[in-house]
Formats: sequence, structure tokens, C-alpha cells
Amino acid sequence: MRELATDTWILAGRHMKHIARVPEKLIGVTVAPVVMVMVFGYLFGSAMSVPGGNYREYIMAGIFTQVMFSAVGTSAAGVADDLKNGLVDRFRSLPMSRYAVLLGRTVSDMAMTALSCLVMALVGLLIGWKAHHGLVKTVAGFGLLLLLGFTMCWIGALIGLVVRSPEAVNTISSLMVLPFALLSNSFVPLDGLPRWMQIIGEWNPISSVVSACRDLWGNPSTVVSDALPAQHPLAAGTLILCCLLIVVAPMAARAYHRAAAR
Repeated sequence: MRELATDTWILAGRHMKHIARVPEKLIGVTVAPVVMVMVFGYLFGSAMSVPGGNYREYIMAGIFTQVMFSAVGTSAAGVADDLKNGLVDRFRSLPMSRYAVLLGRTVSDMAMTALSCLVMALVGLLIGWKAHHGLVKTVAGFGLLLLLGFTMCWIGALIGLVVRSPEAVNTISSLMVLPFALLSNSFVPLDGLPRWMQIIGEWNPISSVVSACRDLWGNPSTVVSDALPAQHPLAAGTLILCCLLIVVAPMAARAYHRAAAR
């Protein structure tokens, strides 16, 4: 276990140093989230309203969740690029755990995603967003978001190992992110959708995470459904993400072992 932790720390540090040498990579995790918050907060916020609250407070949980969910593309592209440039072959010759290679990647990607979260929180405070239920519940909301981001990093790593083409993983990641992000309660209430779409949105794990964050932060919520995930979003979101992580991490490790053996 100590060797795994040491190898993971070294590899995560390597990825972070690479980002320091190519600061342009920071644009995606700093500028893009700021633009999203400003666009949704001011452009849409001036034209939309939600029952019982401010749209700027309503939308922030959705923006946080979408950025965490989009971490799947970052990790998928990074892993596919490592395979393409031969980095995995070099790692194979070293006495290290196959989990350490993937953990190093996902931990470093998670750190960048957490930076995005911090930047968005600061900008959100500037446009009027607040967390109203105290420090513990505020931290719990961000903890759930980080769990979502970490899970998406592992799913991205699995996609990158299976698809192996940096160009293809970008397309697949986009096709995966958009339906889940849009067919949820992230940006608009679900009650205006046809019933069959409402059901999909209610059972979408993204909706559970968004609703849980709104409840924890005391932000406006428009949930009127009696579906189990809608009534217990924190428990449903946490359970789904943990189950996904338990399933996907070993699958990614096996896929890495097969990729490294080629």
C-alpha cells in the first residue's frame, strides 16, 4: 500500500509539472468555467426565473455538476495521448503498480477539476450565489461534487484505454456528456418536459447530484417528483457514484494491463 501511494504521488506530480510547463492547459479549467458562470448568471439569469428563488442561485449547482461531469473528456484524452506517445510502454518497464499509473492520472485530473470548482465558486459569489446552510453542509456539497469528478475521471480513463485514439475519445466523451448534462434538472426544471423525458431526468444521476447540492446549500429547488432519487438525492447520488467507482476502477485497471501488454 505504501508503494502504491508513493508511486501515485510521483506520477500525479509528474502530470502537474507537465501542466506547469504547458500553462495553456489551465485555460480549460479556469477561463471556460468563468465564462459559463457569467453567461448563465447574467445572460440567462436576466431572462429566466424559477419558482421561489433566484435563477443565479438555482443554476450554480448545475454548472458545478456539468464541469465535474466533463472531467471524463479530460481524463480520456490524457490516457489516450499517453498510449499514443508511448508513455505507457515506458511505465511498463518500471516496477510500479498498474493502479498507480491510473491513480496518478485521475488524481492529477481531479486536482485540476477541483481548481475549476474553486474558480467557479469565487465567480459565483461575485454574481450573487450563496450557500445558506453553514460550513458543514457547504463542504458536504462540494465533497459530493468531487466524488462525481473523481468517478468521471475513472470513466474517462477507461474510455481512453479502450478507444485509444485521442480524436475519437473527444467525440465519444461529448456524446456521453451532453445527453446526461442536458436531460437533467441542471439548467431548467423538469416539470415542463414530456412525462417520458421527466422520468429519464428524474433517474439521471446528474439530477440527484444537482438536487443534493441545492438542498445542502439552501439554493432554490424545483423538485416536485415523488421518484426515489428526487426525494432522497444525497443518498441516491452518493450510492450511484460509489457503485460506479467500484465497478469502473477495476475495469480500467484490467484495460490498462491489456493495453500495456500489447
